[in-house]
Amino acid sequence: MIFQRIKLGIDLGTANTLVFLPGVGVVVDEPTVVAISEQDKKILAVGNEAKEMIGKTPENITAYKPMQGGVIADYRATEALLRYFINKALPKWNFLKPDVLISVPAGITSAERRAVIDAAIRAGAKNAYVMKEPILAAIGAGIPIYESNKGHVVVDIGGGTTDVAVISLGSIVHSSSVKSAGDKIDLAIIEHMKKKYSLAIGERTAEEIKKTIASAIILKEELVMSVRGRHYSEGLPKSIDIKSNEITLAIGEVLGQIIGAIKVVLAETPPELASDIMDQGIILTGGTSQLLNLTKLIENKTGVKVRLADNPLHCVVYGTGQALEHLGSYKKALSSK
Repeated sequence: MIFQRIKLGIDLGTANTLVFLPGVGVVVDEPTVVAISEQDKKILAVGNEAKEMIGKTPENITAYKPMQGGVIADYRATEALLRYFINKALPKWNFLKPDVLISVPAGITSAERRAVIDAAIRAGAKNAYVMKEPILAAIGAGIPIYESNKGHVVVDIGGGTTDVAVISLGSIVHSSSVKSAGDKIDLAIIEHMKKKYSLAIGERTAEEIKKTIASAIILKEELVMSVRGRHYSEGLPKSIDIKSNEITLAIGEVLGQIIGAIKVVLAETPPELASDIMDQGIILTGGTSQLLNLTKLIENKTGVKVRLADNPLHCVVYGTGQALEHLGSYKKALSSK
């Protein structure tokens, strides 16, 4: 009996990691979080289990994200994460090391790229490849990136980074990557609650506020949400009602940085592709691209039509799946070991 080596596509995000198994689909979707013992530096939990510990652990246990701004901040913890996700995605009968394709930000350095590849090899991959997120997002969104006469703009807004890229002939013509995305929006909300209400809230509460009532533009009819936290001066639990428009103002600076990155790329786009972009518009992918009214804000600030991809959260990981099935076609976009 001949066993075929399994291929896995991994969207290794700052906030969440997704794993794609060709022929099956997304088999893993968990937070990119580890819990570690401070005494012996032993990794105690990964993914969903570790995220449940954030803000609730005793002093000798720390739960945190080993990926910061889309790149490895803690090599050992990231290796453990990859090993956990790879093993969880593989079928029980499999005993061959898989080939793995991992997404990386457009602005990643060669050293950071090598670190991702090395971590995947040490985590159990036979062969490891990396490809830039905007290309994978475009593939997963169904954009025909090899059309010779078309230019496309993809804006992938994740947890740690926003990647903006003009893609033509299967390659990135011009790109910009900024570390302003979902995590920065969460921090802006936490800071707002602290300054205006003297209320301490955690990352999970800030994320819930972002998903529930946050809007990229001012709303005529505001959404309202009840938020619980700890009052700084009183030291006691407290609940208050907050509205959409105050959150819009609080996250305005972060959104401005994302808009700035888009404008930089549009300004550097070759004239031959500019008309294509006006026709095709900008496509948004990534979890944070689902922020209410973000498409309207970008349209207002750039003058270019904007659309949200179908299933934006999964565009990058779907792209890894398609690239794995046609590695030869995407060879020039790959880095490998």
